[in-house]
Amino acid sequence: MKLHTFMRTLLLGGAALAATVTITGTPVHAQEAKLIGRFGDWEAYTRGGKNDRFCYIVSKPKEASLRSRRGDIFLLIWHRPAKKEFDVVQVDAGYSFKKESEVEVKVGGDEWNLFTRDGNAWTYKGDDDAKIVEAMRKGARMTVKGTSSRNNPTTDSYSLKGVSAAHRAMNKACGRS
Repeated sequence: MKLHTFMRTLLLGGAALAATVTITGTPVHAQEAKLIGRFGDWEAYTRGGKNDRFCYIVSKPKEASLRSRRGDIFLLIWHRPAKKEFDVVQVDAGYSFKKESEVEVKVGGDEWNLFTRDGNAWTYKGDDDAKIVEAMRKGARMTVKGTSSRNNPTTDSYSLKGVSAAHRAMNKACGRS
């Protein structure tokens, strides 16, 4: 197992912090998270103090297949400065993925495969996170394709309107301006 993948596996518990966001844009633990702002189709949040700051941007898909049979569907990009983790891309599908399946993320002509665990997906390599974020900031639309544990394929389409402004706000809140 590559170090990055091992680290992602370890983060699954910590990443659940980010997964507490509901699709309405309101964090489940509202007393812990602070809305930085709304930017087009994206929202930016921060939580925690100086030593455990956690910042993230989040959006829900504009179009999603099998929406009525799924829980909350969203995409996060997050920073945890104390752990030196930046621009981590996380997909929350609203269902459990098929075991050992991958998620395909596409922005423009660029495409990445992410590994899955339960209802989440992450990149295999850390530098892919930065590449995805860069493509998102330049793009207009992103698609995420996955397969549920019941073998149902899904395709979710995200608007990237506002992602650059939300990313800048997140960077500033987490000291990466």
